[in-house]
Amino acid sequence: MDLLASLNEQQREAVTTTEGPVLVLAGAGSGKTRVIAHRIAYLIAERGIPPANILAVTFTNKAAEEMRERVESLLRGSKLASAPLISTFHSLCVRILRRDIEALGEGYTRDFTIYDQDDSIRLVKNCLKELGYDEQRLSARSIQSAISHAKNSGLDAEMFAARVEYNDERRAAIARVFRLYDERLRANNALDFDDLLIKTVQLLRRCADIRQHYNAKFRYILVDEYQDTNALQFALVQLLTEQQQNLCVVGDEDQSIYKWRGADITNILNFEKHYKDARIIRLEQNYRSTQNILDAASHVVSHNTERKGKRLWTANPTGEKIRYYQAPDAEMEARFVAATIQEHLVNDPRARIAVLYRTNAQSRLFEEALRRLGIPYQIVGGFSFYERAEVRDIIAYLKLALNPHDSLALQRIINTPPRGIGRQTVDEIERRARDCGGSYWEAISIMTEQGDGRARAIAALKGFQQTITRLVTLAQRAPASEVVKAAIIDTGYELALKAEGTEEADARLANLQELVNAAVEYDAREGGGLREFLDAAALISDADQYRHDARVTLMTMHAAKGLEFPIVFIVGLEDGIFPHARAAADRAELEEERRLCYVAITRAQRILYLTHAMKRRVYGEELSAEPSQFLSELPLELIEDLSRGRSWLSLKRASIALEDRYAPRRYQGKTYDSVDSIAEFFRRRNARTDQTDRAAAVASQPGEFKPGTHVRHPKYGRGLVIKREGTGDSAKIIVNFPGYGQKKLIEKYANLEPA
Repeated sequence: MDLLASLNEQQREAVTTTEGPVLVLAGAGSGKTRVIAHRIAYLIAERGIPPANILAVTFTNKAAEEMRERVESLLRGSKLASAPLISTFHSLCVRILRRDIEALGEGYTRDFTIYDQDDSIRLVKNCLKELGYDEQRLSARSIQSAISHAKNSGLDAEMFAARVEYNDERRAAIARVFRLYDERLRANNALDFDDLLIKTVQLLRRCADIRQHYNAKFRYILVDEYQDTNALQFALVQLLTEQQQNLCVVGDEDQSIYKWRGADITNILNFEKHYKDARIIRLEQNYRSTQNILDAASHVVSHNTERKGKRLWTANPTGEKIRYYQAPDAEMEARFVAATIQEHLVNDPRARIAVLYRTNAQSRLFEEALRRLGIPYQIVGGFSFYERAEVRDIIAYLKLALNPHDSLALQRIINTPPRGIGRQTVDEIERRARDCGGSYWEAISIMTEQGDGRARAIAALKGFQQTITRLVTLAQRAPASEVVKAAIIDTGYELALKAEGTEEADARLANLQELVNAAVEYDAREGGGLREFLDAAALISDADQYRHDARVTLMTMHAAKGLEFPIVFIVGLEDGIFPHARAAADRAELEEERRLCYVAITRAQRILYLTHAMKRRVYGEELSAEPSQFLSELPLELIEDLSRGRSWLSLKRASIALEDRYAPRRYQGKTYDSVDSIAEFFRRRNARTDQTDRAAAVASQPGEFKPGTHVRHPKYGRGLVIKREGTGDSAKIIVNFPGYGQKKLIEKYANLEPA
């Protein structure tokens, strides 16, 4: 058995360098999983290392399972007394804690319960109630997120409390909830997901004998996706390698895209500082993509400063140019993508195609465009748009606006967002409805009219009644988009999400903004009312069954990491969307967005499309959009423009050509070495200059702004001239002003200045 025969030189080096710390910088598509699997098999088959002394950790069960299958395939026929441990970080921690958690001395036993996120949120709610906090002011979800973030940063309740400033009332409240939350966990003999890591690190730090046991057991350790490790995972690896440092970490700093989840890129950037005499091996041969795609990705990510640097190359063909399309608006962008996908599927029905976007909210337009053409698709990393919880919540409100007696819809949102209608009150409503044989709505009316029960609950029910009644009235006279906005804002749903202040809440809010956009477009296109809009949404939701063998996949760029497709569309390449608006004033955030762009580009094997729109709806209002700065960081000679008419790319190329034409050039003509010759030279040059100036004055009148020129307006600010009509005093120009849209101005009276 020759384990090395199929490996390239760098892969072979990574597999056979088994002693001491090794950092394998594995570029996208360079065979990372292959190297890890071969290294484990090599340790067992060639070095004679017992499988029980090998540990490999990664981040997902799917990755761990794939690794196990590859190792088993490589070692087929070998008689092994045991198998190497290949697991996720959390699975490893559970294994350690099930054996030794009692040594912590905190009252936990080996049969502890593990709480998932929903369990954690429910426990936070109980703590809020016990401490007397109003959940309408302190969201349980946002507090659970804050506690999770603190734990992933290595902070326990006491450490978190010690960092609270005296005048920060909200963080002081979170600290009190955090302390009680931990007490209740301990009383319940339960650990949340974050505790699995933090308790394991605490155990290994406090108990030298246990630490020595695992150091002796795991003599060879491999860590996959090392760029995604957080502070606790880094500490865990250090503790497990205290006595021996046969550690191999595999990762790519250019694919570190989970900072928002606690990942710390400095873990991989500073590997040599943490592990002296570390060996660095670069895997730069890409087996996935064409050279043009790799060159594009490398050019973009080279603008980052936080990187160790590598240059991807491939033996694959140079490949086709990257295809660029500028759409007039977001709907046309989606139609272009869907129509192009249809062409590819006609040419090759087995083609595998991915549409990648920055946030889940962007999927709706592409879903609808694909459905119009009857193209099946699947969504990875998120629900279909109309299946997302927040969208279903608002649709439940809209159903009540049309039919308050829809008890199923009412049951879903009666206390969403929280409004003080608890389980006991809901049980009473259900009992009353059952007794009178009516709907929940009728039962609520009886309860509020009689006024029996707790005063606080009755007041909350009256407020809920008033909210639904207002929606019922609005639905009878207003277009669908206005009712949708009211269902989001007047119900307090928007305010509750904003109060959470988490990235997840921002994403959910973006989905609701997209629901408003869908209603605005429906009003303009169909002219129907709320009922027709809901019927259309229901049809999409009912038919939303995805085949596992669908040729088209929609997903976020984050969800696409680790996957590959022959054909990839990267859509929504606009500033504020990608890069995300949060990155505008934060260099570290911008670099992470750029790494995400690198990840997205390198998912493509053969054909890559980049698209953006010049206008996009934001909360129902159509606004101008600026092309993403990442487009400017691409080598323009690698791009083919598919846009109709003048595009950002054509203007960019024209601008570069103009700069090249008038760039200073070194004089290579005749030289003059006498006073008379020099005087004659300047006389002739001045004569030519006068002729040129007179010709230019005839060709261009003062104040004339040509398409592609940037101008400044006293009211609208900086803009780009898109089109020019007419000449002289009657000349009109169309200018695109970011934030104001396109304006048609009479040039003579517009008070424009060059920008």
